[in-house]
Amino acid sequence: MPVLRLVIPTPLRRLFDYLPPAGMTATELASLQPGVRLRVPFGRREVTGYLLAVCEDSSIAANSLKQALELLDPTPLIDPQLIQLCQWATHYYHHPPGEVYSAVFPKRLREGKPQQHGAPGWTLTTRGKGLPKEALPRSPRQAEVIRMLREKPVIDNSEFKQQNISTSVLRSLRGKQLIETCAISPAEQSATSHPGLTLNAEQVSALAALRDSPEGFNCHLLEGVTGSGKTEIYLQLIEGCLQRDRQALVLVPEIGLTPQTLARFGQRFSANIAVLHSGLTDAQRYRAWEDARTGTAHIVIGTRSAIFTPLAKPGLIIVDEEHDGSYKQQDGFRYNARDVAVKRAQIHSCPVLLGSATPSLESIQNILAGRYQHHRLTHRAGSARLPGIKALDIRQQTLGAGLSRTLIDAIDATLTSGHQALLFLNRRGYAPTLQCHDCGWIAECSACDARLTIHRRRQSLRCHHCGDTSVLVRQCPTCHSEQLMAAGLGTEQTEEFLHTRFQQWPIHRVDSDSMQGRDAMQTLVNDIGRGEPCILLGTQMLTKGHHFPGVSLVAVIDADALLFSADFRGEERMAQLLTQVAGRAGRADVPGQVILQTHYPDHPSLLAMLNTSYAEQAREMLKRRQESGMPPAGQLVILRTDCANADHGEQFLQNLRRQSARHLPSDAVLIGPLPSPMQRRAGKYRCQLLLTASNRRTAQAAATTLVAKAEEIPARHGLKWSIDIDPQDVF
Repeated sequence: MPVLRLVIPTPLRRLFDYLPPAGMTATELASLQPGVRLRVPFGRREVTGYLLAVCEDSSIAANSLKQALELLDPTPLIDPQLIQLCQWATHYYHHPPGEVYSAVFPKRLREGKPQQHGAPGWTLTTRGKGLPKEALPRSPRQAEVIRMLREKPVIDNSEFKQQNISTSVLRSLRGKQLIETCAISPAEQSATSHPGLTLNAEQVSALAALRDSPEGFNCHLLEGVTGSGKTEIYLQLIEGCLQRDRQALVLVPEIGLTPQTLARFGQRFSANIAVLHSGLTDAQRYRAWEDARTGTAHIVIGTRSAIFTPLAKPGLIIVDEEHDGSYKQQDGFRYNARDVAVKRAQIHSCPVLLGSATPSLESIQNILAGRYQHHRLTHRAGSARLPGIKALDIRQQTLGAGLSRTLIDAIDATLTSGHQALLFLNRRGYAPTLQCHDCGWIAECSACDARLTIHRRRQSLRCHHCGDTSVLVRQCPTCHSEQLMAAGLGTEQTEEFLHTRFQQWPIHRVDSDSMQGRDAMQTLVNDIGRGEPCILLGTQMLTKGHHFPGVSLVAVIDADALLFSADFRGEERMAQLLTQVAGRAGRADVPGQVILQTHYPDHPSLLAMLNTSYAEQAREMLKRRQESGMPPAGQLVILRTDCANADHGEQFLQNLRRQSARHLPSDAVLIGPLPSPMQRRAGKYRCQLLLTASNRRTAQAAATTLVAKAEEIPARHGLKWSIDIDPQDVF
């Protein structure tokens, strides 16, 4: 009897063989294709497995194989190309295949539920159709639903929501057997586009080069200064993609960027645009996933995880802000969506375009190696000009919540002239430290090697690493003194000062604490888009690709926080962040200025920011990476442990190093074990073993050895280990 080879969602790095479900005929077996789901027994549970192959035999005796319980799909839900991508990701990132394939499917399908064809909607039952017009006089909202369904036989939830009809009203009518759920098939829609903006000479040249590239897979890097019109080039490329009846997949780094991106795409195209990000409900994500899979969606816009969305007719992949660290998954399945996008384009034989004002050194290395085609935009679009940047020496100056008198005057002048000011401070909360003035006690997290941040508005102390929250204390627990003081600076504190100093002007704080609602960022973008004078104060959420035409002043309140980092990527990240935040200024007809407050005006990195372009800085940084052998000149792999006892993690890695060393390629070097910079996080001690290699082939061979040996070593005492290929955070 044939054997079904399945992927099962489990941490085990292997596939599983099962016998076909009972009663399956030879014809049904012959028609089975990879990509279908089956319900199977796994230990004491029943889980959803994904078919990879139908094999003639198994390495396990037939009488030891369990039988699959049920075939869930008559046809595959994912195509062979997406299966190939998952297989590549499994091997490249050395991750359990079940968790890789789970990243492809929405929650509904992972739980083994049936496909839902069409969007959920409501219609009248036979009994409901027979109601007289004056029925339900005591329930006006229920009567309104009946009236609406008489006028329009099928209505989805969103239309009822617009009329302020709650789901409880619908449930009541369903309980009375007057209405019932149904599936609304999406209407066929052909994609059309409205005329684009007039391009300048650089944009015309870049677009022509992109369009003239040979058909099939090719990778392009569009390097354009902030405000140079990269998005317009994306839109015109997508227009050509839609004209060829193909789908376009666009990745953005943050949820906060999707409303602005979606609005611009919606204005440009009369097309079905699907959106995928973690802020959606499970039902919304599933609907968008199905629209992309069936080809109903012409354009798919999403964050990191959208790269695994099935596409019926893939024609173009765009990765906006390709340098952004948000594309790297930092736990579980540690993939980089930018790199997966390039591989996916290769598999689908379609072009991929990476765009950024501050490209990653990895992409620049690929340009120099001839793997990527390079297109540059050195001028801003239209009449906009790059802002002037200056470092403001704040030594010996009196500061109010981090703001110098010079900066306060600049904000005042900006608002008075009818423009907007953007202030960047990359620390949320009121202050990063609560300290006792009498004895020196500091509030620290009980589960992490970190201090608790004061959140005064919520009267709480919070750990920004594990999320632990406690009530803001009023008395020192050590000496019982009430002389507690806040040390350091956070966005809440600066916001409080700004409200006092600029009472007549709107102030918008933008961080992960204030942007909590599903529509919070969209509402903010709409408010700012009106162009009325206001102050924007926020963290990195403000720096990533937003277009605020009314902003003429950008200030970095604490540039020094970016200058010193133990991570070898620290200098690159600082240059990218400062360039990106500076790029929010002067994006329209109004000239922009950028002020960097610092105690170190002569720091080499700041001087480079003031005197050279990012492109020049990047090439200098790349030279230093080549001298040190660090990525992208060399390759890096990290194997980490998490354990309640620090000694157990270190001992595990010592054993791993000892057992692996003689099996590694000659030019692979192991460093450690070393404690992580924050050794204890969420009650677990973290330790790491670093592996460096001169090239990718050597790094992959060494990683394969490390994983194989790690699986042979008993992981006792609740120890967990993971491997990170191309890690973004090291020290």
